[in-house]
Amino acid sequence: MSANDELPWIAPLLELLRNAVRQDVPVIGHCLGGQLMSRAFGGTVRANPVREIGWGEIRVADNGVAREWLGELQSFQTFQWHGETFSIPPGATRVLEGEHCANQAFALGRHFAMQCHVEMTPELVRTWLSTGDEEIRSHKKSPAVQPPAEIEKDLAPRLDRLHEVADKIYDRWSEGLSRGS
Repeated sequence: MSANDELPWIAPLLELLRNAVRQDVPVIGHCLGGQLMSRAFGGTVRANPVREIGWGEIRVADNGVAREWLGELQSFQTFQWHGETFSIPPGATRVLEGEHCANQAFALGRHFAMQCHVEMTPELVRTWLSTGDEEIRSHKKSPAVQPPAEIEKDLAPRLDRLHEVADKIYDRWSEGLSRGS
């Protein structure tokens, strides 16, 4: 699925995202969600130079916004599964960047969009591997696509480290949530 597909729910979702920003309701998006946020806020979605599937190192951008979200963290291993990427929309700031995909995350005020997946669990990884076997085989020449055995190697400690990063992002993002009665 692509954020550029002409599906009946995409245009209303883009407007819902714009309305959330206008009303200062915090929005967060992962992968397709990040791509939809980019489109909603004036960016574009296009094919990434290479398919990314598996674990990869990404860097925290060297700017004040990135430090607000991730403190002094400089890089980490994240999970990837995408063939497209987004541009950084006007007014937003790149927060994460990678070797094979320059735009891994951006912040627009209290709104946060990611290309990468910090939300992974062992069950999600294994489900995606079982349903995405053909995609992995057809893109195995990509420098950023790993075989299933490599993706599952040391899965628990990799996810533990990833969840530490996810906690930083979600804690920062949730600061903007209303605590209604």
